Amino acid sequence: MIKNTIAPVAKIIPTTLEKFSDVRTDNYFWLNNRENPEVIDYLNKENEYYQAMTADTKDFQKDLYEEMKSRIKEDDESVPYLYNGYYYITRFETGKGYPIYARKKGSLTAAEEILFDCNILAEGQAYFKLSGMSISPDNTLALFSTDCVGRRIYTIQVKNLVTNEILADKIEKVTGSAVWANDNYTLFYSSQDEVTLRSDKIFKHKLGSKQEDDVLVYFEKDDTYNVDIAKSKSRKYLTIESGSTMTTEYRILNADTPDGKFKMFQKRKRGVEYSVNHYKNSFYIMTNKDDAENFKLMKTPEDATTAENWVEIIGHREDVLLEDVEIFEKYLVLEERTGGLNKIRIMTWDGSQEYYLPFGSETYTAYTSTNVDFETEILRYSYQSLATPSSIIDFNMRTQEKEVQKEQQVLGGKFDKNNYTEERVWATAADGTKVPISMVYKNGMKKDGQNPLLLYAYGSYGHSMDAHFSSTRLSLLDRGFIYAIAHIRGGEDLGRQWYEDGKLLHKKNTFTDFIDCSKYVIEQQYTSPQHLYAEGGSAGGLLMGVICNDAPELYHGVIAQVPFVDVMTTMLDDSIPLTTGEYDEWGNPNVKKYYNYMRSYSPYDNIKEQAYPNMYVSTGLHDSQVQYWEPAKWVAKLRVAKQDDTVLYLDTNMDAGHGGASGRFEALKELAKEFSFLLDLEKIKA
Repeated sequence: MIKNTIAPVAKIIPTTLEKFSDVRTDNYFWLNNRENPEVIDYLNKENEYYQAMTADTKDFQKDLYEEMKSRIKEDDESVPYLYNGYYYITRFETGKGYPIYARKKGSLTAAEEILFDCNILAEGQAYFKLSGMSISPDNTLALFSTDCVGRRIYTIQVKNLVTNEILADKIEKVTGSAVWANDNYTLFYSSQDEVTLRSDKIFKHKLGSKQEDDVLVYFEKDDTYNVDIAKSKSRKYLTIESGSTMTTEYRILNADTPDGKFKMFQKRKRGVEYSVNHYKNSFYIMTNKDDAENFKLMKTPEDATTAENWVEIIGHREDVLLEDVEIFEKYLVLEERTGGLNKIRIMTWDGSQEYYLPFGSETYTAYTSTNVDFETEILRYSYQSLATPSSIIDFNMRTQEKEVQKEQQVLGGKFDKNNYTEERVWATAADGTKVPISMVYKNGMKKDGQNPLLLYAYGSYGHSMDAHFSSTRLSLLDRGFIYAIAHIRGGEDLGRQWYEDGKLLHKKNTFTDFIDCSKYVIEQQYTSPQHLYAEGGSAGGLLMGVICNDAPELYHGVIAQVPFVDVMTTMLDDSIPLTTGEYDEWGNPNVKKYYNYMRSYSPYDNIKEQAYPNMYVSTGLHDSQVQYWEPAKWVAKLRVAKQDDTVLYLDTNMDAGHGGASGRFEALKELAKEFSFLLDLEKIKA
């Protein structure tokens, strides 16, 4: 680390913000303008400072990058799946960072037809993402959408798969989500508000027409809702989903009659969520209706979809969260969660069989994969654990025989999953709640408090953070790190109530759970404050901001990726993307009780004059989910307040958005930065 490098100091231009007689002075509000050359100059100076301070780790970063890259099978491909007469495959070629989408007609031995080579499409682009690919029912046309900025604003186009020509149709500044009607001529897509980026409209487009002539099919007026368009697995229905954090509403239209009118499935009722699956003459509805907090499964005739016609198939259970369903001709497959672990339950419609797939570990993830056909007895699912590479498995639901179609290869000849220990332990939170922690480490670890430990968490939106395998993580494990996931409240790891207990006016449970998990791994001598590191991104970056304010003494270093840290200013500005749709997650700060509660933990507003851990903060200039100015302002304010000589880095990707760099290898370079930050603090140089 180069010494005596002077950190940039952002100029102070006070802006007074007032709400409910609470006056906040924001000295760095001016950074909220990516068109201002002074803002770009400041971000560039922070980047230059980071580069200068870490110049002596550059060779190590390159070594880490090459090491992680060497474990990846470069000429890799997905397990093919059969859809409408074609096998579809996604593959990568050696030395290329983007996927190639291909298909084969009728047989895996047939000639390959390349649909899209993203390596060619990405040429000359600092960022590239292809999304929303949808094949027409007659297999001759492909919808696709591209984003060349990283702000999740897409352009939809159509490719003729017979002639390989791109049609003149171009639908710009939309979400990228689009589906075909069954006439191979009409498509439906969602678009967003140009300022807030809220997905609020569904349009109908006829091939050969101009975007300005497209027909508005649906407009969602409630600014706390987003809309999306999809097609049922049965291919019979188009569905418009309008949803907020805690309420959903569907409209349906027979895909054979695209010029018809979408019909209401069941009107929205606040607090009632439901999703629909169509099969034969019925819809299957997964819902929390009638206080079914952990969800239940119901059924209704396709010509009588309102709630009074719904009949219960799988009832609500207090200790089992119903997460998803897969419907087959003879089988019903349920994805459940109990005790913090995934379960896959298989049952025949006639009641002759019912069983769970057996999983022996306590640190695993299992979920159904691509299952596009009803008339099959094969269930495709995925399994992995913290030490076990991901597998795609075809399971015969009748004979209960399984066939591993693919196991993720870890190249280099050094990896053996038996060299690692997986463990699940339970920390006790301040209110007595037991919080699970999944961890993995190299065999022979001693509980002497000297092990470096990286504790990761997210804890928001009911998103469960399941134990998963990562070949890149081996670069830490093989150098003595323990890697751990804290399954804190705010996710749905232990059921729906686990989520409810970590949102709105219970949000602080998310933060205190993480701190209590940190104390637990210290008390049990897995590590110590001199060797404990914390990591979180986006809403998990908010978590990092809070723990740095409230318990900085527990951590030697913190990684905050695209952190949501300026909670008050963002949530009070309904022009910022995603804000209004977040009210049911965080609370509406225009209501005083929510304002006061959020004000009490907002990381930016609660920075203190105290010692802080070493910190590496990353962001993307074009991020549409957490705007770059949140971490930029946070770092600027921390530079003035922190009372220590720890390092503080702001690393802004000037070409990317929320997801970071595009291309599978460019992302490894960002990861190498994070790993070198940790390893440098541990004085591990190779």
